[in-house]
Amino acid sequence: MVSTERVRWTTEDLELLPDNGTRYEIVDGDLHITCAPHWNHQKTCIRIGRYLDEWSAKTQAGEVAAGAGVLFDSSDDVIPDVVWISREKLATLLDDAGHLTGAPELVVEVLSAGTTNEKRDRQAKLKLYSVQGVLEYWIADWRQQKVEIYRRENAVLKLTATLFAEDKITSPLLPEFQCLVSRFFV
Repeated sequence: MVSTERVRWTTEDLELLPDNGTRYEIVDGDLHITCAPHWNHQKTCIRIGRYLDEWSAKTQAGEVAAGAGVLFDSSDDVIPDVVWISREKLATLLDDAGHLTGAPELVVEVLSAGTTNEKRDRQAKLKLYSVQGVLEYWIADWRQQKVEIYRRENAVLKLTATLFAEDKITSPLLPEFQCLVSRFFV
């Protein structure tokens, strides 16, 4: 008889995996493995982080991090490309190991090539961030030079806008923040 019980990965399991530059994430107990992202993916992360960081430095409203670990629980342990979190929330959610233990207000994922990677960001992570209370989720696509904006409505993240290079991105979370989308990809 074959067992149909699903293997559920945990944060503790990650500690047993090799530290060889491979990026491991767990979403709903499923292990996701990715290799180093494309050069343009990384540049996009840096640019988005830079514009958010400039706004944060000016307003002192919060902080930005790229590649920060977010440990929601032992079966949901992810590394978003960029996060923004208010100073108040950061003070309560940062653990001794330097990981966030709850939802930042804004999460940004930059799409990596491949159906599996896109499904992870558009489905698994969208669901996770929605359930965990993220207020806004941006999916940036450097190939198409566009950003999809998901905002919390009735306790669910819903697509509210798709912005292209010539559009300005703003957010109710970030008063007076605005940036031409093309600047994320230049």
